[in-house]
Amino acid sequence: MTKVFNYLSEAFEELRSNVTWPEWAEVQRLTIIVAVFSVLLAMATWGIDEFFAKSIAGFFNWLKA
Repeated sequence: MTKVFNYLSEAFEELRSNVTWPEWAEVQRLTIIVAVFSVLLAMATWGIDEFFAKSIAGFFNWLKA
């Protein structure tokens, strides 16, 4: 159990002393960029899914006729 405690305390100490944290304004800007691109990627994935779903449905309707 002491190994786990030592590992966690050393990890937190490294986060405090050795990590360079970005400024709050940069964090906000990058968060907005990630959110926008996530929404765009989700919309693109949805659009491609709809296209293929309608294409496959049209193909099977064509086979029925």
